[in-house]
Amino acid sequence: MQFLPDLTTFIAFSIATWLLAITPGPDMTISISRALSDGKVGGAMVVLGTSSGIVVHTLLVAFGVSALIIASPTAFLILKTGGAGYLVWLAIQAIRYGSSLSVKRLDGPANSGMKNFLSGFWVNLLNPKVIIFFMTFLPQFVSASDPHVTGKLIFLGLWFIVIGMPVNLGIVLTAEKLSGWLQRNTKVLRGIDYTFAGVFSLFAVKILMTQTK
Repeated sequence: MQFLPDLTTFIAFSIATWLLAITPGPDMTISISRALSDGKVGGAMVVLGTSSGIVVHTLLVAFGVSALIIASPTAFLILKTGGAGYLVWLAIQAIRYGSSLSVKRLDGPANSGMKNFLSGFWVNLLNPKVIIFFMTFLPQFVSASDPHVTGKLIFLGLWFIVIGMPVNLGIVLTAEKLSGWLQRNTKVLRGIDYTFAGVFSLFAVKILMTQTK
């Protein structure tokens, strides 16, 4: 199938996506918070919302990058090189500051399913860090000479959801126990940070070496 990446790229992307899914961030925080206050269904609706936001980001990146390649392969090369630098910056930030998870049960009336869905959707869609990340992350796994770049970017974005959603739903189902356990076991969070930093640094080096060939 023309939209499928090669096996090496597929495995590398899958590893990176899984690491991102287990790393605490705004998406995880809001899904756990809503699971604690509105129940597991409320948390699941947040996950559906954040996943829908990823679909939008994927389509924007896929068609935007395709247009960029047609307009200027050099500009695409600059984007990929800058993206590699951004991965290094993320790795450094992970080591310097680390992941933190501070979740509290929200008081007040329960939110509706649609409100939880929209909360997840807008938090994801309007988060500048998510926008920058998708714009620089997905292009690292395609080549400017690939005639099927649009299809591959869309596939990778949807695969991002396929890997991330079960992890996020699992977190929602175990929200109360998991949030407390993670906040008590900070060494686990630091282990995730160092793994994240190491893997993304390797990706960045590989990308930069490829660009210089």
